[in-house]
Amino acid sequence: LTTPEDRAALMEELYGVEEVLVLPFDRETRDLSWRDFVTRVLVGRCGACHLVAGDDYRFGRDGAGTAEKLRALCAQLGLGCDVVEEVRLEGRRVSSSAIRTMVGAGELERAERFLGHPYFLRGQVVHGKGLGGRLGFPTVNLIPDPRLLLPPYGVYAARVRLPDGQEAPAVSNVGVRPTVGDGGGVTVESFLLDYHGDLYGRELRVEPVRRLRPERRFGSLEELRDAVAADARTARAIFGLE
Repeated sequence: LTTPEDRAALMEELYGVEEVLVLPFDRETRDLSWRDFVTRVLVGRCGACHLVAGDDYRFGRDGAGTAEKLRALCAQLGLGCDVVEEVRLEGRRVSSSAIRTMVGAGELERAERFLGHPYFLRGQVVHGKGLGGRLGFPTVNLIPDPRLLLPPYGVYAARVRLPDGQEAPAVSNVGVRPTVGDGGGVTVESFLLDYHGDLYGRELRVEPVRRLRPERRFGSLEELRDAVAADARTARAIFGLE
């Protein structure tokens, strides 16, 4: 759902966490017992004095550690411990697997409610073919991190977070651009509805909000241009710009 870098940034932005340490999941980590993970890594290496875990947390070799075992060990070691009970929305447990299912199905507005923040794709703006500009719809293009789960290929009403922190409404295509694509892989191509400026080389965050239509191959560039114009009108209505 997010890269480790984005997760660290979200923890600072949303919760004020100043520093995030990421332990690589290598062979050594995999083979640690749950007790050694707490005593050797969290306490011995990181100096932890208070631990927080979800009620379904499993850790250590073969997933033998549980939230209840963690709570008991913390009591023995004199550490504070909070076990967060399950959170439910719409009658369903809030979990990463549930959210991944929503993103995979293109239910991004629902995924946002469960995440507590918008699902997003972040990256540096790269040069494209300039075709959008020639059609009257200049775009900014990102290459999504290959580690990330993507929503279904298609066209989305989206918000784009600009480098200055402002947001711009947009129409974003997630996919391989079958009408004009060159087989170069997946891109996130966004037409910003009310923004004019050079963003090449800058880092943007694209937040797809609502799927407008599946990605499709058009018979001509004129058909593609007409479809993008229609998508832009729909997006404007969604964002209350008309």
